[in-house]
Amino acid sequence: MKKITKQTYLKWYEDMLFWRKFEDKLAQVYINQKVRGFLHLYNGQEAVLAGSLHAMDLTKDKMITAYRNHPQPIGMGVDPKRVMAELYGKGTGTSQGLGGSMHIFSKEHRFYGGHGIVGGQIPLGAGLAFADKYKGNDAVTLTFMGDGATRQGSLHETFNLAMLWKLPVVFCVENNGYAMGTSVARTANHTEIWKLGLGYEMPCRPVDGMKPEVVAKEMDEAITRARKGEGPTFLEIRTYRYRGHSMSDAQHYRTKEEVAKMQEQDPISYVLHNIYENKWATEKEIEAIDNKVKEMVSECEKFAEDSPYPEKNVMYDTVYEQEDYPFLPHKL
Repeated sequence: MKKITKQTYLKWYEDMLFWRKFEDKLAQVYINQKVRGFLHLYNGQEAVLAGSLHAMDLTKDKMITAYRNHPQPIGMGVDPKRVMAELYGKGTGTSQGLGGSMHIFSKEHRFYGGHGIVGGQIPLGAGLAFADKYKGNDAVTLTFMGDGATRQGSLHETFNLAMLWKLPVVFCVENNGYAMGTSVARTANHTEIWKLGLGYEMPCRPVDGMKPEVVAKEMDEAITRARKGEGPTFLEIRTYRYRGHSMSDAQHYRTKEEVAKMQEQDPISYVLHNIYENKWATEKEIEAIDNKVKEMVSECEKFAEDSPYPEKNVMYDTVYEQEDYPFLPHKL
């Protein structure tokens, strides 16, 4: 694994803080009805992404996830201004405003969504891995899902074939405790989700998802195994979301005290504590990072605000009408 250094922690702090503030801004403009539809925020889960990115080879590895998917493409290299524009429904967005919050996508940066169907991305992630193995690309696909998606039958079908074919894929459950508003304990007679891998003799284990260096270590081991051709790993990354399932979630299923207790383990505060503990930055240097992040978020907001909505013909040009539509050249 790439060495974890002072620069790693400083980058983690800046990235994680930016993702948090980026989504805080989205929550604000959502209330102002500038972002419509559903909005699922990642607040509290940033260490999962930060650690995963450290272990990945971003020149070839791929990522696919569910609908809580705004920081991931940014981490993979997508311009955050285009991500915010997509949420605004603007023509400068990652999908010209047609995908919205749940369907961020970038083939260029090997980020394959953003999927609104619970568990729908699980077999697709294995399919991406199958393509890489077939083509000899030496790439690994990280397939993320929420704890609720592990109750989908497609997970078991995918696990079976992924092990049978030794696909270069890492299956990652971001277990934030609640599938929408239903706790893990109410969805099955077991709460150790990682044990689902045992039925397929797939290497599997729980991971502390609030510390990026722990995630990086466990993810590196899984990615290395996959890249060697030894097959998939199933990681249950235990984390927590501070906001509701979506912006419309009243959160009656948990108390404010529970959320406050979990915020004591905040991954951004944890990283900052390590920076100060090791004297890797002064308060003035951290303040400079904070101001930089604030300015970056403002730039994203301004870009989205100033961008035009897509022309109406764009909506029609992405829909085929003729019976032989697979053979027609795409208009965009």
